[in-house]
This record gives sequence, C-alpha cells and structure tokens, in this order.
Amino acid sequence: MDPRIELWTFSAVDGSVTIQGMGDPRHVLGRAAEDAAARLLERSGLRIVARNVRFRHGEIDLVCRDREVWVFVEVKCRQERWGDGPGAAVSWWKRRRLIRLAQHYLKWMHITEAHCRFDLVAVTPHGDGRFEIRHIPAAFDATGVV
Repeated sequence: MDPRIELWTFSAVDGSVTIQGMGDPRHVLGRAAEDAAARLLERSGLRIVARNVRFRHGEIDLVCRDREVWVFVEVKCRQERWGDGPGAAVSWWKRRRLIRLAQHYLKWMHITEAHCRFDLVAVTPHGDGRFEIRHIPAAFDATGVV
C-alpha cells in the first residue's frame, strides 16, 4: 500500500470522538477527518502550527511546517458513493481562495519571507467506519492563480 494512504477507524457510537455543539453529522465527520489528517501529517514529519484558521473570506484547515517550509493544507472529505474523489472538490476557485488566505495568514503573522507549499489530504470514509487517507504534497502551486 502507498505509504501516503492509511486506513483509520472512526466511530461516533463508541465515544472515540466527542465534539461539543456539533450535532450535524457532517460536522462530526469533517472534524474526525481533519483529526485523522493531522495525525497522518504529524507522523509524516510535519509540525501542526494551527488548525481551522478563520478569516473573513474563509478558513485554512491546517497550517504546518515542514522544516523551513510553510505548508497550507486543505482537507477534503467525500463519501465513497459520490463517485469522484475528495480531490475533485478542490476547484480553481478554492485553490485561489486558499492561496489568498495563506498570504493573509503570513501577513497577519508578520512573516515577510516564506517558502510555501499547498498540500491536499483526501479523506474517504468507508461504510465500515474506516477512513482512507491520502496525502498529496504540493497538490498545487500559486503560479498563475492569484
């Protein structure tokens, strides 16, 4: 199996994930997918700097460091039955917004010189409670998008 693909087990029934104030099952699933993605990235050697960074125009799911490189991560969770993979949900507009959010984050943190990378973590929940997780480093870049 590809080392960037892992299977995780998630069950809201056995109490392994409890999220206060998130009654919508999509939010619980999305949060569990982000948690699994963060664990995978940490085991891959990335350091999680921030999660769910919210600005007026959107949110960055995960901000990480890979040594001196700032890594902005989009986590996409899509049901297996939808036919297309989670990566299909990252349109040109979504990439453009993430790049602009990354620029805003760096400015907000007073970081003037930075090497950046934009990764995607695609999460597909299976009917048996497992997640298939695929990390796609440098899924896209800012060339011609901003």
